[in-house]
Amino acid sequence: MTAPAWHAEPWSILRQRAERNALPHALLLAGPTGLGKREFLERFVRARLCQQPVDGEACGQCRACALLAAGSHPDRVAVTFAERADGKGLRSEIVVDQIRALGPRLAMASQFGGWQVASIDPADALNAAAANALLKTLEEPTPATLIVLVADAPWRLPATIRSRCQRVDFRLPSREEALAWLRAQGLADAAAALDAAGGNPGLALAFARDGALARRDEVARDLAALAQGRADAFALARSWADDAPVDRLWFAAALAADEARAQAQGARGPLGLAAADGDALGAWFAHANRTRELLRGPLRAELALLELLAAWR
Repeated sequence: MTAPAWHAEPWSILRQRAERNALPHALLLAGPTGLGKREFLERFVRARLCQQPVDGEACGQCRACALLAAGSHPDRVAVTFAERADGKGLRSEIVVDQIRALGPRLAMASQFGGWQVASIDPADALNAAAANALLKTLEEPTPATLIVLVADAPWRLPATIRSRCQRVDFRLPSREEALAWLRAQGLADAAAALDAAGGNPGLALAFARDGALARRDEVARDLAALAQGRADAFALARSWADDAPVDRLWFAAALAADEARAQAQGARGPLGLAAADGDALGAWFAHANRTRELLRGPLRAELALLELLAAWR
């Protein structure tokens, strides 16, 4: 698959560093979900471990490439969510034992005589003990090893870890690039999906494919009805909590921001509200984003949503 246009700059930077033998011992791939950081990571790892690279890319034919494709290359280590001790699904964080095992593993000699590459994804899910253990590994790098952290929310990582990694940022592409990519994926109404996703092409594609655009319309109707006294905050909180609450909060925050921008320009916003206080809409936007973050933890969704929706009303 052809890499998206917005990967060209970060790829060029890392390729030039590799050609100069100037790669760091740790990288941080950072940026919003939906921009293909994981695909970029795999492309980069294949290029580093390939035995016969062609123009900086993996050849796809050598033994190393075959082992990578099979997930059994001995010099490739992937750290991600592990099984829970009770066998009931995956953990929601990366724990210290996983990171402690990484140091001795990377201290071993490369079986192919080249790089050893470890990835930690999502690095922003490291718990405090795991982050402290990783810091020790980063402070004492072993030769010919590379640790690549992938984070959608890099601010959750301790500053001490961020400072020991060379950061590669993935930013939202131009609207033209995003639309061209979405149309190449066969998406019919690419513009509407991109608008709903705040300009993020990966999210736009996911929204279009899983029916989330219809959910966005529901959120708009719910907020308009609540503002006009035609809906009950408690009933809406219960309904949102039962059906993709994080997605609904994404759309709610975006709609509030769009409404504020439209009203500031004297235009009709997507919610069709009467004139509102721009500062109040901005505060509610921030509240919605905080609530979305809270829902990633153990908090009861219904209670957090009720507080937010009561504030909207």
